[in-house]
Amino acid sequence: MCKNTIQFQKGLGIMQFLANYGSEEQCENALSSWRWPDGFQCPKCGSRSFCKLHRKAEFQCNCCRCQTSLTSNTIFDSTKLPLATWFLGIYLVTQNKAGISCLTLHRQLGISYNAALRMKHKLMQVMMERDNSWQLSGFVQIDDAYWGGERHGGRRGRGSENKAPFVAAVQTDADNHPI
Repeated sequence: MCKNTIQFQKGLGIMQFLANYGSEEQCENALSSWRWPDGFQCPKCGSRSFCKLHRKAEFQCNCCRCQTSLTSNTIFDSTKLPLATWFLGIYLVTQNKAGISCLTLHRQLGISYNAALRMKHKLMQVMMERDNSWQLSGFVQIDDAYWGGERHGGRRGRGSENKAPFVAAVQTDADNHPI
């Protein structure tokens, strides 16, 4: 019996993640390189000439004096949490196959429950928006299911009042492998 190659995809282990994104400086450098791959560019005038302000991760354009932070117009905008906490939260939310609860996120990150709830909601929103930008085409497999457990004294199966129906779809290639 052959192994399912999808289950054994190369991933990023926690030790490798911490080596790459364990400090605030590493996270700032990574975000800066993703945001401005060709170096800083002023969002107002497009100039590449800038100076770094004393405040952390703040840039000022030398031409128009527009001030921009590294986190502005991102999901990290107006947050009081360090970027390293955000990056670890992203890792925990995205790497867990069964999902992660806000309570577990709160305990793992050492932040308040409300902060963990806001973080998870922001991350889920961003992931949903990214997924909505892709349209399935070609060969698409669809399956439906019902989510929920048996209520004592209630009906069982598809007719149960406490089950919510949902549909899952996946685009596959000619060999029936998910794309």
